[in-house]
Amino acid sequence: MALESLCWLRQWLREEHRSRKLILFIVFVALLLDNMLMTVVVPIIPNYLYQLDKPEPAQNISSSGSFQNIVSLYDNSVKSSSSNSSLSTGPSPSPDPGPVQGNASDCPLSRSSLVNENVKVGLLFASKATVQLITNPFIGPLTNRIGYQIPIFAGFCIMFLSTIMFAFSSSYALLFLARSLQGVGSSCSSVAGMGMLASVYTDDEERGHAIGIALGGLAMGVLVGPPFGSVLYEFVGKTAPFLILAFLALFDGALQLFVLQPTKVEPE
Repeated sequence: MALESLCWLRQWLREEHRSRKLILFIVFVALLLDNMLMTVVVPIIPNYLYQLDKPEPAQNISSSGSFQNIVSLYDNSVKSSSSNSSLSTGPSPSPDPGPVQGNASDCPLSRSSLVNENVKVGLLFASKATVQLITNPFIGPLTNRIGYQIPIFAGFCIMFLSTIMFAFSSSYALLFLARSLQGVGSSCSSVAGMGMLASVYTDDEERGHAIGIALGGLAMGVLVGPPFGSVLYEFVGKTAPFLILAFLALFDGALQLFVLQPTKVEPE
């Protein structure tokens, strides 16, 4: 039964080769995944970077290793402890200490550290758009020389690599590289995909309808990405949303291999 289903699928794909509806579906999924990956990191990255930069509890161990000074943020006292004794060099907390007069140094992360983290998050989010802005003017002339099939498939490969890097990166540098690579893949997918739709839908009315549906994938990705990433990050972990997106990208890449067959150079 499974073999018959596989044969039927192959025959259907041969009959629907270069079908306009399948091409529209491929472009729709490519734009959906691109914008889901772009927005799924919005609720994940700030908290994840905070966890990476989170300092250890304040403590100072003496050179002998037997004594330890512990700073209490509760009453600003310093307690010295060892394996046999514990000495308090500060006032004992009263039953009703009243309002605690804190200062900037009491916070585990100082204001400058939080500002630095915000800058890192902003640069990370902007790297994708910056790289895409630089890459877009080069992808257009490239599609005229080699066709649309190879660039859109290259965009899938780059997007898949970027998604895997997001899933398993444990440093800011790797996250920044993954985000920048996504800009290259997004440029290939969007420019080649829109050009392909314009070439297969020659009628003006049909072309407008098809491009509207394809851009619906863009809007859906922006809409679904943040809640999708936040829910999975909260209950499963950081890698889960990116692995699901990588699986969907593999599905889109397999469709491109069967339908578009990106192995031939066909100048437009």
